[in-house]
Amino acid sequence: MQNYLLKQISIVNEKNISVGDVYIKNGRIEKKGNNIGVKERVTEIKGEGYHLFPGVIDDQVHFREPGLTHKANIYSESRAAVAGGITSFMEMPNTVPNAVTEKLLEDKYDIAAHTSIANYSFYMGVSNTNAEEVLRLNKRKKEICGVKIFMGSSTGNMLVDSEPALHKIFSETELLIATHCEDEKIISENLKRVLMEKPELAPSDHPIIRDENACYQSSSFAVSLAKKYGSRLHVLHITTAKELSLFTNNIPLSEKRITAEVCAHHLYYTADDYERLGYLIKCNPAIKEATNREALWKGLADGRLDVVASDHAPHTIEEKLGPYKHAHAGLPLVQHTFLMMLKANKQGLISLEDIAQKMSHNVAECFCIQERGYIREGYFADLVMVDLNKGFKVSKGNIYYRCGWSPLEGEVMPAEIKQTFVNGNSVYGNGVCNESNRGHRLSFLK
Repeated sequence: MQNYLLKQISIVNEKNISVGDVYIKNGRIEKKGNNIGVKERVTEIKGEGYHLFPGVIDDQVHFREPGLTHKANIYSESRAAVAGGITSFMEMPNTVPNAVTEKLLEDKYDIAAHTSIANYSFYMGVSNTNAEEVLRLNKRKKEICGVKIFMGSSTGNMLVDSEPALHKIFSETELLIATHCEDEKIISENLKRVLMEKPELAPSDHPIIRDENACYQSSSFAVSLAKKYGSRLHVLHITTAKELSLFTNNIPLSEKRITAEVCAHHLYYTADDYERLGYLIKCNPAIKEATNREALWKGLADGRLDVVASDHAPHTIEEKLGPYKHAHAGLPLVQHTFLMMLKANKQGLISLEDIAQKMSHNVAECFCIQERGYIREGYFADLVMVDLNKGFKVSKGNIYYRCGWSPLEGEVMPAEIKQTFVNGNSVYGNGVCNESNRGHRLSFLK
């Protein structure tokens, strides 16, 4: 294994930015400090002018394998991830077949072991009928990131609407429960009402159909179940100001039993962008009015929102075209989520230290990930080196997604990913992926 010495680089870590050296040896951070001398043979990298972040951990991606590989697979999207500074991911169960048995879940781990360039974990999917299968994973809770419940329909037809099944999972699972929260009855009623008013739907109707009440009703139900049973609940992709009242900011993250995630696109776009981008930004839950985006930024700053993720959900461009019912929901973002947050930093919306907190440290804490998420001696060397003084224009020529498009095409991000390390291996640098190494299965301290 090649060892590295990063010299005089600005280290963004644990609420601090300091200039120093980082010595990477045998896949781990051997030493962090000033004027590190190394007797062994190393590759020395001059870090002046660059910033070093802990590798981003994305707690919500859809890599579409098995069964939907015409638009993505674990290999292609893990390449996109490391090109965007994401060194570890947790992938969702709404593949084909749905990952709702232990065997189907392990099949995905086997694929990743052979093809993923980034580190990986996979959620077990919950259905209306597989509670006993899910609960068997209690004995393996150090090996699996959590279980996923779709408490609202989305891609993959995995809606769980059986209250007995929900009560059983919330009361008996020892794993983290991650939820997609939208109330199906409210969505259906909204759809009927809008169709009575206009025969042909438009992209701007999406946040009206999947509105604030649909999100709040479902999220509040999930929170009530978690409080009743003491469950470890992580509510995914919060999109509304109203939902923020469900979460607390007055206790340390390590003591929270209920945590929340926000996605980069809900911090980046508003309903006004449907006019420009149409169904390219259709996603579930929907991108909503600007007042909600403003509230999300406040919730991120005050600690009610704990984690920033991508919810990377690629579809072919043909699948994204209208009419409304045909246009699939989801955006390809894993290569650009970190850059979007660095753009927000340039706009004064978030500090570099808080980006590291919300995209690395807090994810590691929320999921109890072993020896990752920080730039600490002894931890795995999952690192990303960034040039904050060089722009990066998103174009078809530099997109790694198998689907081949991005809603960000033509935009210039005010930063560039210079190099990404996964387990001490340089897997991306100078615009090129090094595919000679594979990521590791994540381990959890539970």
